[in-house]
Amino acid sequence: MRHIQLTLAALLAGLTLLWLQAEPGAGAALPFFTLRAAMMNYTGILGIGVMSVGMLLALRPVRLEPWLGGLDKAYRLHKWLGISGLVIAIVHWAWAKVPKWAVGWGWLEKPRRGPRPEETVEIFRILREQRHLAEEIGEWAFYSVVILIALALIKRFPYRYFFQTHRLMAVVYLVLVFHSVVLMNFGYWSHPVGPVMALLMAGGSVAAVVSLRHQVGAHRRTLGTIEELARHPDNQVLKVAIKLQGRWPGHQAGQFAFVTFDAAEGAHPFTISSAWQGDGRISFLIKGLGDYTRQLPDTLAVGQPVTVEGPYGRFSFAGGKARQVWVAGGIGITPFIARMQALVQAPDGRAVDLFYCTSAPDEGFIGKLRQLASQAGVGLHVLVSPRDGRLDAAGIAAAVQGWQAADFWFCGPTAFGSALRAAFCARGLRTDDFHQELFEMR
Repeated sequence: MRHIQLTLAALLAGLTLLWLQAEPGAGAALPFFTLRAAMMNYTGILGIGVMSVGMLLALRPVRLEPWLGGLDKAYRLHKWLGISGLVIAIVHWAWAKVPKWAVGWGWLEKPRRGPRPEETVEIFRILREQRHLAEEIGEWAFYSVVILIALALIKRFPYRYFFQTHRLMAVVYLVLVFHSVVLMNFGYWSHPVGPVMALLMAGGSVAAVVSLRHQVGAHRRTLGTIEELARHPDNQVLKVAIKLQGRWPGHQAGQFAFVTFDAAEGAHPFTISSAWQGDGRISFLIKGLGDYTRQLPDTLAVGQPVTVEGPYGRFSFAGGKARQVWVAGGIGITPFIARMQALVQAPDGRAVDLFYCTSAPDEGFIGKLRQLASQAGVGLHVLVSPRDGRLDAAGIAAAVQGWQAADFWFCGPTAFGSALRAAFCARGLRTDDFHQELFEMR
């Protein structure tokens, strides 16, 4: 989480400093309409800047995973960039509209402006001729951004429609690039902010085209067929075993992949629940949490073709500590199952305690979990919430001697993990020793 916050803060601060360097009147007492022009340029730079980085992150860049802590963290940053872009766009729109309304209502008097000096640079002259068009389509693009981001943030909006509508952001972004290039203060192009914005918008435009061509993650996709389906009705978990037919680079326990069962629905992210053995087989445990995943037991069939894209993620169980504490909430048990399978093949000598919290126990599922934990040398603690109550830091500390010298790995509901992190950090645990999967892609 810290790297997400630092990255967002650094981007906003960096763009602000570049704008201040290019804006000669910044910090001075300016007439209102001069201030308005400066603030529209400033909010415009911030807005298209964060949207450009958001578009680049939509490409699922694996090279940024080490810094951000995994693609799940990159998607969290993508979400906050979208929210920031929405807020900045609203402020930008307000600076454009409210003064005009105030003039119309007689609250402000717009200063008379003489004829514009003739533009001697040909490209700037062409851009100036496009100002009216850029303003008109920019306003409609703003309204589109508000609607599309709002739909992305509404969890009740079905994923298949989110998947389809969110791709329209690429079209809106390209319109906003045109709006920004035409309307940005021409003087900025001779300052560092100009080349930086050009690079950001060029990169974002390439990302938008890749998205519109449905090529995001294309080089990491492989085809496969469903080899096995196993239902656990009590906890509504479906095991899907897939035989991959194409190239797969292998994966580490804790990673995830995007799986497409239905092209109309689009790719959904699922944590891989099997250790890689080099035999082309991969498994997922899918919890029926929404309309789509609840229907999978009835719609999937052995032999059905699927597409798998990945692997992604940095939930790697790495670290120099001799002890680890794992906490799984519900379907968050999935990466730990893959890790225990890997430990059966190659023990690492660490002492491990796994706390599995569930509100819907499935005895068959738990029986297999106990057997696997025994084979992997992992101490398993099963807590059924209606019976045992909610797991907290005090309960873990009482069960694990020497927890202060352990790495913590959590996968489950975000609020649950955040509460445990805060409680253990208050007890002296280093923030970097608590690793949390943020498995929310919207």
